[in-house]
Amino acid sequence: MGLDTTHDCWHGAYSAFNRWRNKLAEVAGYSFFTPEDSFFEAPMIDWGHITHDNLMGKWEKTPDDPLIVLIVHSDCDGEIYPIQALSLITRLKELKDKLPDEDAGGHIGYWKDKTQQFIEGLEAAVKNNEVVGFH
Repeated sequence: MGLDTTHDCWHGAYSAFNRWRNKLAEVAGYSFFTPEDSFFEAPMIDWGHITHDNLMGKWEKTPDDPLIVLIVHSDCDGEIYPIQALSLITRLKELKDKLPDEDAGGHIGYWKDKTQQFIEGLEAAVKNNEVVGFH
């Protein structure tokens, strides 16, 4: 079992999805901490203002750093809407070249290739004015 999205953005383990998001956050310059109820690190953002709607992809206003949309998104439910996808595409393109040129293994493969796959899925959704669904 794992995360499957529409538009071929992602198919693979939840853990791989979280490692990929954390690598993006790392190259974007975020620091990390380990929450008390977790064994896994999380990017240091203002989690206190993240709502359940945000976890499901619903935002009144896209965050200043659109990567936050991806960082906080549920890894098993919700959507990314076209308005956030547009900003996220631009941000992922900026970060892609900062990723290592190496194979991350597992369901990721090469960092840059996996990021390009996600970008192309977002672009397909935006082109058709569709949400990217997480299942």
